[in-house]
Amino acid sequence: MRLDPFYLIVDSAEWIERLVPLGVKLVQLRVKDRPDEILRQEIRRTKAVCAAANCQLVVNDYWKLAIDEGCDFIHLGQEDLVEADLDAIRRAGLKLGLSTHDEAELETALAAKPDYVALGPIYPTILKQMKWAPQGLERITDWKRRVAPLPLVVIGGLNVDRLQGVFDASADTVAVVTDITLNADPEARTREWIDRTAPWRY
Repeated sequence: MRLDPFYLIVDSAEWIERLVPLGVKLVQLRVKDRPDEILRQEIRRTKAVCAAANCQLVVNDYWKLAIDEGCDFIHLGQEDLVEADLDAIRRAGLKLGLSTHDEAELETALAAKPDYVALGPIYPTILKQMKWAPQGLERITDWKRRVAPLPLVVIGGLNVDRLQGVFDASADTVAVVTDITLNADPEARTREWIDRTAPWRY
């Protein structure tokens, strides 16, 4: 499986409606702590936008809703993986992405037979408090060697000026949140990400 080299992660259908039509081909809806009915509405809105734009939608955490709503990709953190019914996810035909931050988590992730593995944070990040130190570029190369042929997604403190370094280190896909959502012009920044990741687009 190949993933687009630019992986946008946002926390609402509104963001997806704004940015996906610009040419985004891989997006994650990561909504936290909302009632199920709100989450269901968000998923339905994002599915419609992504279908129209030929964009791959990944739903974060809420695997039961993703199954109910006929989604085709779920991303789980390690805590969510413990609670998830992987057999149900597979029976529903969902692809699975998993987060990793250290050796033990990588082993756990690979045992679950995911469709991609994510590594982070590569650089210091303001998105959330992390108990892990920045991974650095050498860890990307090591992780890719160990997860191949699965795609390796990298996340954390990334911007367009760091793209060459992470791709040279063997990352397949670069995930981004705040470099776009906190930008003064998110649309222009999204277009820049699409353009700057073009050399790695298959």
